[in-house]
Amino acid sequence: MIEMALSDKDIREYIKSGKLSIDPLEDYLIRENGVDLRLGGSIAKYRESRSTFDPQKDSVEDILVYEDAESFIINPYERVLIHTIEYIKLPNNLIGLINLRSSYARLGLSIPPTVIDANFEGQLTIGLVGGSFPVKLYKGERFIHVVFLELKSPSSKPYTGRYQGQKGIQPPIFRK
Repeated sequence: MIEMALSDKDIREYIKSGKLSIDPLEDYLIRENGVDLRLGGSIAKYRESRSTFDPQKDSVEDILVYEDAESFIINPYERVLIHTIEYIKLPNNLIGLINLRSSYARLGLSIPPTVIDANFEGQLTIGLVGGSFPVKLYKGERFIHVVFLELKSPSSKPYTGRYQGQKGIQPPIFRK
């Protein structure tokens, strides 16, 4: 059960105590009710394909093209993977809800509902979908907003999954 969302004061206390880690952290990224995270310098775009992707047989690497740059153009309705500059580490009594900053949502960009599990650590990989016209994005921009929620009690099964410790863009991993 979720107890409450953290305010900027609560977030600073979690960081000061070492229970929550965000690196690098600039003070201006801590907002009224969460933390803004910045766009990293890599993007993964999906190749056009006329065949069906089978996660039990096919390699994700065959459908992704990686680019490193200071800026990227997201084409209309294009689906891409991006990552954050910041590396975060949550304790087992906090989760994070990831939202696109409203300025980008107002341009028609969107991300699927995304949760940062209790005990997760790493840079975040985010799926992003373009809107009805091309949008240029720049490395280092405040791009997503994370609202931290304190669980009523610590998780009895904290996250230790396959994305733990990830850096840069981590493509989807399917069990074989």
